[in-house]
Amino acid sequence: FAAIAGPGPLVGPVLAAQFGFLPGTLWILIGATLGGAVHDMIILFASVRRGGKTLGQIVKEEIGPGVGVLALISVLAIMIILLAVLALVVVQALAKSPWGVFTIAMTIPIALIMGAGLRSGKFNVTWITAFGLAGLVFAVWGGQFLAQFPAIEVWFRHDQKWIAWAIMIYGLAASILPVWMLLTPRDYLSTFLKLGTVAALAVAVVLLRPTLLMPSISRFVDGSGLVFAGPVFPFVFITIACGAVSGFHSLIASGTTPKMLGRESRIRDIGYGAMITEMMVALMALIAACVLQPGEYFAINAKGTPSEVVAKVSAAGFPVTEEQMSILAQNLGETTMFNRAGGAPTFA
Repeated sequence: FAAIAGPGPLVGPVLAAQFGFLPGTLWILIGATLGGAVHDMIILFASVRRGGKTLGQIVKEEIGPGVGVLALISVLAIMIILLAVLALVVVQALAKSPWGVFTIAMTIPIALIMGAGLRSGKFNVTWITAFGLAGLVFAVWGGQFLAQFPAIEVWFRHDQKWIAWAIMIYGLAASILPVWMLLTPRDYLSTFLKLGTVAALAVAVVLLRPTLLMPSISRFVDGSGLVFAGPVFPFVFITIACGAVSGFHSLIASGTTPKMLGRESRIRDIGYGAMITEMMVALMALIAACVLQPGEYFAINAKGTPSEVVAKVSAAGFPVTEEQMSILAQNLGETTMFNRAGGAPTFA
């Protein structure tokens, strides 16, 4: 779950909300239960039965060497494109966002301490987990107070170019360092954060029963959307992949995940269950987008300068003002909420 529930289930549903809440909701529910979860479980089962081999290796053995090499090249190309897109989403969310950068940056030393502590053998998993969760709460909660300390805040306020280079340097460091030192404890932390966020949102939705301000089907189903151009068919299926049906999950379900299974009987729980949990993430993202005032939603995700966005969104019949967006940004501890497509800002 920690590996598949990245930016994808946040970005897609938020962008697809411009069609209204009904198309995205139907596709997430039907696609995940009948397609995505079944797909992930079958790939995991196939990889387990073949000694934990990757999808490319399975294709090579089942069909032939030539097709196997072609599959491996295709997987590499898809991974490059996918990582580039996901990195762009992260850059868009963290640029000029001290709170977000502070939270992400703090998880790195926390993870390093967790990895070193567990490796030393002096601390058990319970103590390491308690330390990690306490540090995570501080990282998330403490970021909101940066505005009160301008001298410190400036360390965490950076533009898109700086964030992009930082992500590349982190990726290089994470690939060089031992897995136990950074990746494993940081993934462990992120699992708690993701599950905790989804659970809190689900409880809040049930208790508060927020009103969906976005119509069930908007007039943008014809392809004239303010967020992106494209009709509801087929773009709702293209936009919402993670959260419904995603071929990328086959790369996670084969190779690495099978080697972590304690027994084969857990395949259904992990293969099917993780996808259903990701479906919940996608639904929460869609709800978060649809409870916003439509004018605010489109202003956050549309491209252009603040004045251009306000004029364009208001002309489409969704009134919004720069003052309104300024108050929204201030409430979130951000400098601006204009042109912040990518899912995370809208989700926040």
